[in-house]
Amino acid sequence: MTRPAGADEIELLSSMVAVPSFSGQECELAGLLTERMAAVGFDTHVDAVGNVHGEVGDPSGPEVLMLGHIDTVPGTLPVRLDGDVLTGRGSVDAKGSLATMICAAARLADRIQGRLVVIGAVGEEATSHGARHLLHRSAPDALIIGEPSGVHSIGIGYKGVFRFRMEFTQPPAHTSSDQPTAAEAAFAFWQTLRAELAPEHQDAPLFDRALPTIVGMTADLERAQLEISCRTPLGFDAPALTSWLGAVPGSRVTVIEEVPAVRASRTNPVVRALGAALSSRGARPVPKLKLGTSDWNVVAQYWPVPTAAYGPGNSRLCHSDDEHIEIPEYLAAIDVLTDALPRLVDSLRSAPGHHDAAQTGKGASDSDRRTQEAGRPHLESATGGAAASR
Repeated sequence: MTRPAGADEIELLSSMVAVPSFSGQECELAGLLTERMAAVGFDTHVDAVGNVHGEVGDPSGPEVLMLGHIDTVPGTLPVRLDGDVLTGRGSVDAKGSLATMICAAARLADRIQGRLVVIGAVGEEATSHGARHLLHRSAPDALIIGEPSGVHSIGIGYKGVFRFRMEFTQPPAHTSSDQPTAAEAAFAFWQTLRAELAPEHQDAPLFDRALPTIVGMTADLERAQLEISCRTPLGFDAPALTSWLGAVPGSRVTVIEEVPAVRASRTNPVVRALGAALSSRGARPVPKLKLGTSDWNVVAQYWPVPTAAYGPGNSRLCHSDDEHIEIPEYLAAIDVLTDALPRLVDSLRSAPGHHDAAQTGKGASDSDRRTQEAGRPHLESATGGAAASR
């Protein structure tokens, strides 16, 4: 089988970034990836919603699914490769991660004792409808989420999201009246909501707090509407909040999206394999907790398997006007993943049927608490760009 060499791996990523693929407009990139993956030996297809699938390796061995996404947020950036820096929308979020998975799988196709499945999902930056379409398939033996963790870091958790709309109505009244306007009712509600969701202890880590943000607002005397996205911690009681919202006088609530937070054990096979690959290169693996949300949150409830997130790039550049990726980091991430995947498959083969699943909506496990002795996970905020929604 022909596998991409270094120059080809760079060209693959450059070609991916050069094709605009805003959420809902991923078809051209899906076609490009189907062609490129087939050329290096993948069995490929595009499913009914536009997700790109590629498979290589031994179908009789454990299945490792690497799930990335091919869509980006809106916004066109000039695509250019200037020395070791590739600039363009999606270079970090998350075409760099997807290209890393494709190249690592291609390198291993003829010599790994497992089945490697790479999927580039559509719609991750919108409603994750690509990931939701995958829920009908059987669970893999392990899952790697393609998101920018940084080459020396491993993503071990993402906050959940509870997104809702509150609509307020008030009868017509003169502005000299002491009756609150709809705009004032909405403002008062926002203050009450923040107090309701405030942590009992103000020094609680951000990953363990509910973090509400107004993402849309219209208001006048008679009508007001707030759209609020709340980043939620493990164990967040969404039904209780929905009930509380429904009892707010003079309002109507519509829940738009609700997915729970996820957190992986730092001793699960995926985390261990990535950590061992990094350590073998003299790097100290850094576990990261993300304050954003990803397709991991969507699939975790249905695929209770060992999971972690990995990919090159600085996630603080996602969605920004300065989105770019360092080519040496991208190539190093391919090397790390190429090393980690055989380690992971070997561990799965030695313990058939054993799943050390990510937590969804539960507190930290005893093993997670014990591993705190090795140092706290690095907390990484959601992306800094104004368009960041997930």
